[in-house]
Amino acid sequence: MTLILALLFAIQMTLPAVLLGQDAHTAKLMEGAKKEGRLVWYTSTSVEDITRLFAAFNKRYPFIKTEFSNAGSARLYNRILNESRVGKVFFDLVAVRGVETQQLINGGFLQPYASPESAAYPPGFKDAKGYWVDYFDAYNIVAYNTKLVPKEHAPKSWDDLLDPRWKGKIAMDEEMYSWYAAVSVAWGRERAQRYMRALARQDIQLRSGQTLIAQLMAAGEFHMGMALAHRIERMKEQGAPVEWVTTLDPVTVSLHPIAVAAKAQNPNAAKLFIDFLLSKEGQQLVLAIGRTPARPGIDTKMQAKNLKLFPISPELGEQYNKYQKEFREIFRQ
Repeated sequence: MTLILALLFAIQMTLPAVLLGQDAHTAKLMEGAKKEGRLVWYTSTSVEDITRLFAAFNKRYPFIKTEFSNAGSARLYNRILNESRVGKVFFDLVAVRGVETQQLINGGFLQPYASPESAAYPPGFKDAKGYWVDYFDAYNIVAYNTKLVPKEHAPKSWDDLLDPRWKGKIAMDEEMYSWYAAVSVAWGRERAQRYMRALARQDIQLRSGQTLIAQLMAAGEFHMGMALAHRIERMKEQGAPVEWVTTLDPVTVSLHPIAVAAKAQNPNAAKLFIDFLLSKEGQQLVLAIGRTPARPGIDTKMQAKNLKLFPISPELGEQYNKYQKEFREIFRQ
């Protein structure tokens, strides 16, 4: 009888965790997060996306009050610097561009966190030392207006953009610094420099922002433009006359790293959110809001294209000023 009672007690103690699908790791974080009761996220993600992500998170963890500060990556980085100068740390989580993420690591503002979910992410899409994991991607691709460019004439490679027929008909964001840096690493400096100078001689039309370029291209102002794959896919679904090239090598990937503050006031809540966001459930939500999930096996439609992906490492931020200067010298002459 004593043995039976002991077994029943053990089952009763573990039952809540089992019902919630928890393991020891999650249970420990939940215990700490309940005491914290709060989570503050600094992010360059859109307000609409943040709201939907937090709504799903709060449904699972209603005891955590979620707050955020939304701004551009550079502004958030400067805000963190300014707050640190007066001895304040207001954020628990941060999600900014790779460049700023690396600067935050170098400045000691982030702490490593090896989320159990990060094991599902391939090298290049997570930091080797555990400081960040990428939670959604933006594929930098070449798109074209299908009314102006027949499919059989569409480019198949980066070199095809050098065809004289496309001179003056290609648009590009005036600040494609990370793309330039990634191609320089992927191809090697000599080949990349030779290509970039040849591309610049095509009278590239510089505009501000890849969203604007996609819209102008769809309207027929340009034959082709460097855009983001998920945005072109969305425009196609809405009936726009656009398509994109899936055979480029490489397709550079703009990462969206998420990381925990080194002096987070609510570290357990922050880690719970990262686990949730990186999980299959969280990544399905990322897909539902129109983004490209970083976790393999979620966006099967995109994965079926067998893209030659080259993640833009945050470590390229170490030489960001050099790449920025070179890009401007080549394309803004």
